[in-house]
Formats: sequence, C-alpha cells, structure tokens
Amino acid sequence: MSQDAWLQNYDATCRLAQDIAENIHERSRLQRTGGNPAKINMTLRASLQKLKQNISQLKESLLRASSSRRIMQSEADRRQNLVDDLVTREKHLNATFRGEVKEEPSRTTLMSGAGGAGGGGGAVNPWLVNESEETRGLSFGEIKQQQHSIMEAQDAGLEALAAVISRQKMMGREIGNELEEQNEIIDDLSHLVDKTDDRIRNETRRVKLVETKSASC
Repeated sequence: MSQDAWLQNYDATCRLAQDIAENIHERSRLQRTGGNPAKINMTLRASLQKLKQNISQLKESLLRASSSRRIMQSEADRRQNLVDDLVTREKHLNATFRGEVKEEPSRTTLMSGAGGAGGGGGAVNPWLVNESEETRGLSFGEIKQQQHSIMEAQDAGLEALAAVISRQKMMGREIGNELEEQNEIIDDLSHLVDKTDDRIRNETRRVKLVETKSASC
C-alpha cells in the first residue's frame, strides 16, 4: 500500500465511523418513536465489522511501511496516533451499539480526533474540514431537523412559484380568448364595411344614370 493509499484508506475509515455514528443515532430515534430498527441493526453490524477490518489493514500497512523505513519515524508515530484514535472510536461505537453506553457521544466528541490524515502534525480532524458555522456544535438530529426545515421552506417557495406560474398561465389564456373575440368583431366590422362600400358604389352609379337620363330628356 503506497503512502497516498494509506491516507486515502484512513480518510475512508473515518467517514465509515461517522456513518456508523449517524446510523446509531437514527436507530435510537426509531426506538424512541416506536419504529422497527431491525434493518438498521443489520447495517450497523456489517459496518462495524468493516470498520474493524479497515483498522486492521491500516495497522498492518503502517507496520510494513515503518519496518521498511518507507516513511520517516515522525510520520510513522503520527499515523500510529491516528490509528489509536480510530481504535478508541471503534470501541466506543461498539459499546454504544450494544447499549453499554447509555448516552450517545456528542457530535463534537465524535468529530474530535488526534490529527488530520494529510496534515503535518497539527490536531486537525478531517471530519471538521469545511464545517460551517450553521452546523458547528449541533447534534446529528439537530442537523437533520435543520435540513428538514430548509427543505420545507424550499418546498413552500416552489409551491408559491407554481401558483404564480399557474395564475400567469390562466391570464395568458384569458388574454388569448379576448384577442380571438376582438378579432372576430374586427372581421365582422370589416365585412360590414365592405358591404356598405358596395352599396354606396351601386347607389352612386344609379344616381349618375338618373342624372344622365334627366339631361337627355
């Protein structure tokens, strides 16, 4: 496993641990609301087993890299601290899943790690990268509720926009109907004007004929 591959696998393992924490929170919500957590329990068991395997692979590849001196000792020590932190989180997640821990760890606790995968030695957890002020310090449930509220507001805005478009469509149809009626009236007037014009020309010819006859008499 190359150095970059190790860091990528570490980041993937961190994301897996985060997903497990979120699923445990969701399972607790289902239990509180009377839902059936059987499906999510199956998912959690598989994810916890996968987390254990990933951590073992990280340990083995780190040991090989350190023994062969492919990485510096300081970097090996830093990565060992990262692995130790993952082991601690794995134990905590397993204990929470089994119910041995009554209270779930807070989101801030879960997201506080020993150091980032790509950092140079500072205590930066990759889960905290790009953490916004709106969600900082909130629990998973509070974030989901916030997202639900945002989606409801967006749905309300879309419904209002749909209502406006519907009204404009009706207005367009009414204007179209009005134009058709006006065109029919204009056609009738044009036809009436043509008939009147023909009558005037006929009467004019008759008057001229009468005048001609009167002059010859």
